[in-house]
Amino acid sequence: MPLFSLPLPLRGSSPAIAALVAASLVLPSAARADDYPTDARVDYVLACMGANGQDRLTMLKCACSIDAIAARIPYDDYVAVETIKVMSERPGERSAVFRDVGWAKDLMAEFRRAQVAADMECF
Repeated sequence: MPLFSLPLPLRGSSPAIAALVAASLVLPSAARADDYPTDARVDYVLACMGANGQDRLTMLKCACSIDAIAARIPYDDYVAVETIKVMSERPGERSAVFRDVGWAKDLMAEFRRAQVAADMECF
């Protein structure tokens, strides 16, 4: 049994047209390679609200902010940024790679630029 039925005018159409229509019926928010999972977005919004206020307007601004960041930075880079932040705050030699290495600094700078652009767009 099909998951959906085609509208009446398309039932007699060619298989190619029917396939194109069926493909277009996929949810518009289908997961992309750079799409952020819901829990990552919620974590960001909660942290943002903790820093900026606990009201609905702030929640909307914080949600806008993570959406703007997600449009600029792939999720894998966002995970790397979160890892760099956590690890660079730890004492010791093992965390030095996250504080002193060029790629980590470059990634953090890219994230900061995206965050500033998101703040200007949303706040």
